[in-house]
Amino acid sequence: MLNTDYKFGEVNALAAQVEGGADKVHFKNIFENSQGGVSLLAFKAGQSLAEHLAPAEVMVYVVEGEVRFTVAGGPHVIKAGEFMLMGEGVTHSVDALADSKVMLVKIRSSKV
Repeated sequence: MLNTDYKFGEVNALAAQVEGGADKVHFKNIFENSQGGVSLLAFKAGQSLAEHLAPAEVMVYVVEGEVRFTVAGGPHVIKAGEFMLMGEGVTHSVDALADSKVMLVKIRSSKV
């Protein structure tokens, strides 16, 4: 079953679904189920997420702004309109170089 606060067939502006705050990086789940989901993150310039493991196969898409993704020790600057793919279990961190919004598309590998 798909978990979401949104209605099917309803049009929404993606970037407007989450606003950044000076206190922390803000997250908004768009939808999710046991196989993954889509989330939106909002960063203020200078905010970061410390090194952590990717919980799934992930597509990182920068909706607005610019972020530095450090993956396996290598930094990658991703700007609005660009994306990168990252494997499940990969260590990474994120630094916002500007006020930014990032969409994560997460797909968990099926365990057979």
